[in-house]
Amino acid sequence: MKILFIGDVVGSPGRDMVSEYLPKLKAKYQPHFTIINGENAASGKGITEKIYRQFLESGAQAVTLGNHTWDKKEIFEFIDDAKYMVRPANFPEETPGQGMMFCKQNGMELAIINLQGRTFLSPIDCPFKKADKLIEEAKKRTQFIFVDFHAEATSEKQAMGWYLNGRVSAVVGTHTHVQTADNRILDEGTAYITDVGMTGPYDGILGVNPEAVLKRFITSLPVRFDVVEGRAQLNGVIIDIDNKNGHATSIKRILINDDNPFFD
Repeated sequence: MKILFIGDVVGSPGRDMVSEYLPKLKAKYQPHFTIINGENAASGKGITEKIYRQFLESGAQAVTLGNHTWDKKEIFEFIDDAKYMVRPANFPEETPGQGMMFCKQNGMELAIINLQGRTFLSPIDCPFKKADKLIEEAKKRTQFIFVDFHAEATSEKQAMGWYLNGRVSAVVGTHTHVQTADNRILDEGTAYITDVGMTGPYDGILGVNPEAVLKRFITSLPVRFDVVEGRAQLNGVIIDIDNKNGHATSIKRILINDDNPFFD
């Protein structure tokens, strides 16, 4: 099994990169499942139904979210009907939407779990305990389990990787928008990377206009964060999983920008 995961899509520059390169990436790697993190896809915060459907039309089988899940209020109108979307599963039980979904393709089934960290983010339910519960449920149907852990702290992401080592096929980190170089297979067969990186502006600070971010740091005053237009990038990973046991055999980073052009 091959899984293609595209990191946090930010605004229209990120969406344009998905439209341009997702068909090329699928042709090159031939993934069985394609997953996109779309929590920043609408103007840098949140997602709309139109964008969600565009991702599916582009070739994604699932869309994961994160701490900006609720930033576009229209999500409350469609999230319960969006069967290919998962929001952090450790939001309170009453929260609309789903925290785990199953995808079927070519006779294989993949469980996709979305979790959110608590360090430097909202104090929601424990992601570790929620992971235990969902993995137990998922294993009744499949040995292939993918986890998008949307978290701020590197230590919390690494902790989740080791906590789920050998119990899931992959744990990939999202949220911090900078691709890390620690992609590896943990000793019990789980693919891991601290952060997949973002898909969006190449010349911003985490996708935001640099002048605004600098003003915030220098003055400590509130400023408006707008998505930068211009050059863009795409960050992702391609993961190979053994069909016999659900353990990962490789995880490779994907980085496309003007300094790292895409080659077929």
